Amino acid sequence: MKLRVLISFLCLAVAVPALAETTVTLDDQTDLGITIYNDNLALVRDSRKISVPAGRSTLSILDVSAQIRAETALLEGNSFEVLEQNFDFDLLTPHKLLEKAVGQTVRLYRENPATGAETVETATILSTTGGTVLQIGDRIEVMGPLASIPGRIVFDKIPDNLRAKPTLSMVVLSDKPRDQTVTLNYLTGGLGWKADYVAYLNDDEDEISLQGWVTLTNNSGTTFNDADIQLVAGQVNQVTKSVGYAPQSLRMASVESDRVVQEEQLGEYHLYTLPHETSLANNQTKQISFIKAPKVSVRTFLQIKGQRWYYTRQFVGDGVVKALSYLTLKNENSAGLGKPLPKGIMRLYKADSRGTAQFLGEDRIDHTATGEEIRLLMGESFDVSAKRKQTSYSSSTRVVEGAKLTDYRSSYEIVVNNGKGEGVQVRIVEPIYGNWKVTRESQPHQKKDAFTAVWVVDVPAKGKTVLTYSVLTSATR
Repeated sequence: MKLRVLISFLCLAVAVPALAETTVTLDDQTDLGITIYNDNLALVRDSRKISVPAGRSTLSILDVSAQIRAETALLEGNSFEVLEQNFDFDLLTPHKLLEKAVGQTVRLYRENPATGAETVETATILSTTGGTVLQIGDRIEVMGPLASIPGRIVFDKIPDNLRAKPTLSMVVLSDKPRDQTVTLNYLTGGLGWKADYVAYLNDDEDEISLQGWVTLTNNSGTTFNDADIQLVAGQVNQVTKSVGYAPQSLRMASVESDRVVQEEQLGEYHLYTLPHETSLANNQTKQISFIKAPKVSVRTFLQIKGQRWYYTRQFVGDGVVKALSYLTLKNENSAGLGKPLPKGIMRLYKADSRGTAQFLGEDRIDHTATGEEIRLLMGESFDVSAKRKQTSYSSSTRVVEGAKLTDYRSSYEIVVNNGKGEGVQVRIVEPIYGNWKVTRESQPHQKKDAFTAVWVVDVPAKGKTVLTYSVLTSATR
């Protein structure tokens, strides 16, 4: 009984005619736009000319991103109904071709190494797990991986469930034949961008020449030709983030243009539009110049920073501490900039006595709005250092309104040494916990905020400056 039902079902399946298929290739593409976000996310707008017959048919759009999020696909401009859609990502490879042909008959061509004569046999593929198992006539032959199979295997056709390119296929219903242009919108992973900045510091160290580069990366598995590319700077919320993959190899292309990247506000983000259409090959990175600011005012300074715990415990001096070198700039028109800057890495260079550019350091900047300050850590100073010593310490506990309050009294000596042939100014920044006040000091401090005291000391060339101070800190235990 079961056998008869199965036979009837198979006969019925054979009787159902296959749907007519309309294949849409890149030759049918009329426009392409891509908006790339910071977190491995892009929105693709792909416009193509199509022709669909009347009734039900399959519309197959080739060369979509191999990392398309198919659930986000939206077809615009269509005057027919989309009944279902499928993303065919099982791509044609020699191994996949063998795997999908299990149970099918193929032709096996082999060459006699002695005579050079070629023979052909009919074979059935039985398995491709761990190698290839073929039935040839009344014998079974076991072969290694595809590369080690002697001769060549010839297939009569490509299996229906294999695609040569990533394809989004749709079952559509139209009341009549239609020729029109539609736009396929979808989100995809595998496309990304980042900003990099190159800054040249002048001899007086009060000005930089700044150039910004956008680096585009395409690991999507698909090439995008002549695309209108826009970039969004900002953190876009995603319920489930797409997961990309690392490319095996990347080709680098660099494009510099006199045309300016256009920037505009987009809700809580900033949108940058590249000045020309750009092609992004698969497994390629491309750099495009997007900011040029030839004269930006900057300030450099040296800083030594303490720790909060210094002021609530007794400790032995923390040894020699190198001063850190910083560069700051204001992102405003008056300073020669005043442009929203996407997050990225800024690298600093300066010419030596021979005019050769030397690398001074790099630091990462966050998304920086107009009017905000940028601070770059360049590295440690070779010549400027400090040594800290706690010269006294005591603590006592008292009860205030039922709560125990501990008073910490401590004194410090910080010796700042300068090995340079010129005088320097050093900021000494001390984070202090609890309620605090400086009870004694060799030079006045600035209260930067509720938890920070700052001393700015001048240190002579080849000399030293000694800063001494005492602090009373009160905190609950």
